[in-house]
Amino acid sequence: MKEHWDARYREIEFAYGETPNVWVKDCLSKIEPDGTLLFPAEGEGRNSVFAETLGWKTKSFDMSEGGKEKALQLADKNGLTHLDYEVITFQEVQLEEASFDGVIFNYTHFPESMKSSFFEKMLRAVKPKGYVVFECFSKNNLPFRKKNPKVGGPDKEEMLYTVDELTQLFGSRFRGDIFETQTTLNEGKYHIGEAMVIRAFGRLD
Repeated sequence: MKEHWDARYREIEFAYGETPNVWVKDCLSKIEPDGTLLFPAEGEGRNSVFAETLGWKTKSFDMSEGGKEKALQLADKNGLTHLDYEVITFQEVQLEEASFDGVIFNYTHFPESMKSSFFEKMLRAVKPKGYVVFECFSKNNLPFRKKNPKVGGPDKEEMLYTVDELTQLFGSRFRGDIFETQTTLNEGKYHIGEAMVIRAFGRLD
C-alpha cells in the first residue's frame, strides 16, 4: 500500500490536483478560522494548504513520503513557510485527546478491519464542539467506477461507505448531516467523472 501511494505521489503532476476538494472548500468557507484542524491521510496537501491560507493551523499525516514532498511544494507555492506534516500511519501517530478544533476526512479509505479503530482515534482527538467534514466514495460508486475507471476510488466494497455505516462510525457525539449524493469529480487525473459519494458536515458533542 505504501509503495502504491509513494509511486503515485512522486509523479510530476499532482494526482488529485492542487485545489481543495469542492466539499471541503464549501464546508470550510462556512467556518470562522480559529484553531487547528487535523488532516488524516492527507496525501499531497491540497486541503490542508487551503485551510492554512484561510487562517487555520493544521496537522497532517500520511504514510507516503511522496505525499509529504508534494504537500511541501504546494505549501511553498502558496507562500506558506511551514506545514506540519508527519509521515506515519494512523496506528502510530500520537494525537492528544481533545486537542483539535476539527477533523477533515477526504477519501480516507481503509479495509473493514481498520475502519473502527481509525475513526475512534481521529474523533477522540477532536474537542467538544469541534467540526467534522467528510467526503469519501460510497459503496454505490462501484458501478460508476466500472463504467469509468478514471473516476477512481477503491474497487473493494469493504473499503467504501454507506450512510448507515458512517453514522455508526461517527457515534453518538456527532451532530450534523450525513448523506449520499452523486457528484462530478474533476480532481487531477485520478478523480474524473460522475461519482457517488458520502458527505458529512457537523460538530461533536
